[in-house]
Amino acid sequence: MNLVPRTLRHTTPNARELLVLLPGAYMTPEDFVAAGFFAAVAQRQLPLDVTAVAFDLETISAGQALPALQQDILEPARGQGYRRIRLGGISLGGLLSLCHVADHPGCVDGLCLLAPYPGSRLTTNAIDRAGGLEAWMPEAGQLDDPEFRMWRWLQQPPAEFPVFVGYGREDRFAAGMRRIAERFPETDRLAVAGGHDWPAWQLLWEHFLDRDDLCR
Repeated sequence: MNLVPRTLRHTTPNARELLVLLPGAYMTPEDFVAAGFFAAVAQRQLPLDVTAVAFDLETISAGQALPALQQDILEPARGQGYRRIRLGGISLGGLLSLCHVADHPGCVDGLCLLAPYPGSRLTTNAIDRAGGLEAWMPEAGQLDDPEFRMWRWLQQPPAEFPVFVGYGREDRFAAGMRRIAERFPETDRLAVAGGHDWPAWQLLWEHFLDRDDLCR
């Protein structure tokens, strides 16, 4: 079986940075294009390449998506001369991005998390029963689950690690997203009007692209 992920790329002459975007559930790379994500980069003339990745739920559930991401996209990108490589995504793509940096410290130089899905209720409820994230100590077997490993990483994210995390205040997962956002400095997080939908994600993308630390 060929597990090399399908991608769509926006390239810019003399790009110094790369952002790899992972999709939400049932989302394709073409959805990023249709929503104007690539056009917004071009409009700003940012020296930024963007790679949107296609992952289906079967590949994700089988645990094959993130190894393919590392082997076929991130590792080759390191040899292409980029000054900085960031990883990000929408909803499930945001969760996958967090899971990947938790398991592979140093694999990327920053995160762009748009409405990151906080994981299953089984995971978040177990942490709540322990008294919240600060009090939670992993029980036997929990760290076999990548979601628990993600939350363990979020207990103490690396200092000075560049992150942008945003979500819609009316998002049905907003409470869990806020919990993720609060693990990072206030200047790195943003809540906007909107739900779990493209209008909110487009607005967050615009804010991310306008950040002073991006490609400056």
